[in-house]
Amino acid sequence: MSKNLDIKNRLVVLIKMVRYNLKIIFGNRFFWFLLASFVFLLFFAIQNVMEGDPVGVDTIYEILLFPGILLIFYPTVFGIQNDDDSRMLEILFGIPNYRYKVWLVRIVMIFILVFIILLIYGWLASVFMYRINAFRMAYQLMYPIIFLGALAFMFSTLIKNGNGTAVVMVLIGVALLILSDALERTQWNVFLNPFGIPDNFNQVIWEGIISKNRIFLGIGTVVFLLYGLFNLQKRESFV
Repeated sequence: MSKNLDIKNRLVVLIKMVRYNLKIIFGNRFFWFLLASFVFLLFFAIQNVMEGDPVGVDTIYEILLFPGILLIFYPTVFGIQNDDDSRMLEILFGIPNYRYKVWLVRIVMIFILVFIILLIYGWLASVFMYRINAFRMAYQLMYPIIFLGALAFMFSTLIKNGNGTAVVMVLIGVALLILSDALERTQWNVFLNPFGIPDNFNQVIWEGIISKNRIFLGIGTVVFLLYGLFNLQKRESFV
């Protein structure tokens, strides 16, 4: 009986901790960013239908990519500032090594939440637009989304201001979009669409490029996260 009660208490504490951290992560604006991502999803889907373009798996990937980036943008860009505004940053730095665990847990929570939302969006796209494997679609989308989220988190620990970080990330995003045409058939394209094989391109070579691209994004994500967590050691820069 006492064991079951202990498990129940831990579960309640865990749920409260998750809810509390989500409020800090999204600055109580989660609903609006979720709504905005859904509106953009509808906009791109309706635009595609009205233009009469053929819909395929590659089209769904492109339609879902921007809403996913929008979901990851706010919590990673403004996370440090939200901690500072809520006076949580001073508390975190007052507990040795605790800030790493808190932010690592938060980042994992952000990624999991975005993945779940993308699964739902993928299912909706599969029902109303074109039949796809929603899990596979969400999995592939998470590579560039996590990469950009980790990059935003790293810059937020360097700039320490949400608006400044947002400007930098928008500029980087524009630069990556401009470069995406030149890097379309290479593993260095952050926005590489794994479902859109170029015309007259060998399937085996294309799969190799996709694998190298995912390795590149995965390594970049780890480096950005580690560097961001390393920057959190510099207490005098934040408090």
